[in-house]
Amino acid sequence: MDQKFYDAMADCPIIAAVKNEEGVEKCLNTDVRIVFILFGNICSIKNVTERVKSAGKIALVHIDLIEGLGEQDFAADFIKENTKADGIISTRLNLINRARELGLYTVYRIFLIDSRAFQSIERQKYQIKADFIEILPGIMPKVIRKITDFSKQPIIAGGLISDKEDVMEALMAGAISVSTTKSDIWCV
Repeated sequence: MDQKFYDAMADCPIIAAVKNEEGVEKCLNTDVRIVFILFGNICSIKNVTERVKSAGKIALVHIDLIEGLGEQDFAADFIKENTKADGIISTRLNLINRARELGLYTVYRIFLIDSRAFQSIERQKYQIKADFIEILPGIMPKVIRKITDFSKQPIIAGGLISDKEDVMEALMAGAISVSTTKSDIWCV
C-alpha cells in the first residue's frame, strides 16, 4: 500500500461515498481526498471515475454495485483497463484478490449484522488480503475496537454515519477513516 492513500486519510479522515451524480458534483468541491463510487454501470463508470480523478481525488469503485459487472475475477480487470479508478470496494474476496494482483487499492466491505458475522471476520482474518476493511454499520464503536484489536488491516467505518459525533466515535474506537454519503459532514 503506497503512502498516498494514508496521507489522503490523514488530511481528511472522511471519505465521500457517492451514490448518484448529485453526490459526485458535491464532493468535487470539497476537501475530501478519497471518493467511494457506489453507483454506475459499465457504460457510465469510466466518465464518473475520470471526473473524480480530474478533481485530484482518489477514486474507488464499489465493483459489486456496478450494473453489468458480475462476480467473476474479470470484473476487476474491467475496472483496471477501462477506468481511471485507483481501486475497488467489494464484499467478494475473489474480486479483492484479483484487484490486488492488478495493483489496485482494495477495500473489503463487511456487513456486521450479528455475532456470526463478527465471528466470520475473526476466522477469516488470515485470508483477508485487502488493504482496508470497511465495517458497516460504522456506528458501533465497541465492535470497531474489537476488530482493530485482531485485524492487521486498517478499519474504515461506514454506513449510518449521520453526524460529526458518529465520525469522532468511530475514529476514537480505532477506525482510520469513515465513509459517508452525508455531504454536510464531508471535509469542506
